[in-house]
Amino acid sequence: MKDTVIREVYRVLEDRRDNRIDSYTSNLMKDDKKRAEDKILEKVGEEAAEVIIASKNDENLVYESVDLIFHTLLLLVYKGVDIDEIFDEFTRRHNK
Repeated sequence: MKDTVIREVYRVLEDRRDNRIDSYTSNLMKDDKKRAEDKILEKVGEEAAEVIIASKNDENLVYESVDLIFHTLLLLVYKGVDIDEIFDEFTRRHNK
């Protein structure tokens, strides 16, 4: 199913966190905790702004939304959140 791609992206991000290579995501997560977290949060904020602009301009909304979701997943991986916590929260909200 297409939804398995989220788990695969998450797994790759976890691997890049734990086994640093010369990649965009590894480089974002490699500095000391404060600098790395700040860089990731800056990207999340930047991508959120781009989603707003894309929505207002009726262009590239899906593309920009995927960037935001990707960087949000990167933040969650960096902070050590297990992906099942995310799916469990979606399930909890869906079942309300």
